[in-house]
Amino acid sequence: MVGSLDVRLPAGETSLGRAAWAGLQDSMPRAALLSIHARIDGTTPAALDDPFLVQVWGPRYSTYVVAARDVAVFTLARLPDEGKARRRVEDMADRLDAFLAGRALGDVEAGRGVGVNPSALRYGAPTGRILIRWDGARQPTVWTVPPPAMEPVEARHELVRRYLHVFGPGRPEAFAEWAGISAVSAHTAFAALGSSLVPVRTPVGDGWILATDEATFRAPPIPAASARLLPSGDTFFLLQGADRELLVPDADRRAMLWTSRVWPGAVVVEGEVVGTWRRGQAVVSVEPWRKLTAGQRNAIEEEAASMPLPGLAGPIRVRWPL
Repeated sequence: MVGSLDVRLPAGETSLGRAAWAGLQDSMPRAALLSIHARIDGTTPAALDDPFLVQVWGPRYSTYVVAARDVAVFTLARLPDEGKARRRVEDMADRLDAFLAGRALGDVEAGRGVGVNPSALRYGAPTGRILIRWDGARQPTVWTVPPPAMEPVEARHELVRRYLHVFGPGRPEAFAEWAGISAVSAHTAFAALGSSLVPVRTPVGDGWILATDEATFRAPPIPAASARLLPSGDTFFLLQGADRELLVPDADRRAMLWTSRVWPGAVVVEGEVVGTWRRGQAVVSVEPWRKLTAGQRNAIEEEAASMPLPGLAGPIRVRWPL
């Protein structure tokens, strides 16, 4: 399974790179940590401290955990091609770099020093020169680094390839929404990949996959894990528009998963989304969409108990509806 949700991968940098191939959204506290846990065996509460990983303001300026070597893919790919928008992005990074002068500061202090609202600092992220660290408890820490050694157009093409590998079949419009770039830039990037893409037809319309992934799509399905509790914004269900119908056909249930506010987590049993979950300290509240067997409920409870969350007063337990 491309998403590595069938059998957990062994611990190590190779597995971290595979788990973060399309980035790991971390806008909710501990989300990226739980996404790694769902895919890699032996994940500890300190997994995000691994020097192989960094945090950036990535697609749609959301907080993302990515491999340090992939910063350009998740930043430069979104850099405006030219004009005022490009100058604004570069100016923000220049001003932040000049103020920080090699320091790492909280975003409030950094924003004050640059003379902008702290949330505006993220607009310099597409230069690839701004890294962050946020654990959900305090303000993000920001610092600057030298620009990545990759051309923006090359980074955008690679981001398309990663998007299609993880989310495909895909369309330029959905890619543009996911990445937070213009539809024109997305269509241009798809067109540039030419024969490396294969057109396909899905129940929700035509799309594209990577030619190198065609054999995977034609292969028999691999048995999925008994249960996974995926956090808000996990790659598995970070879908746009009609693509969500492929994962959750029922419209009422889609509304429960992709809410207008903060998304809940997804309860996945044997490869199927069967409900949602939210956590309050050491209590995981599960809202199943159908009756689950005793074995499935046990698998969910075991998965919850294994979450590598720091600072909890006691073991994690699951609260089921009355």
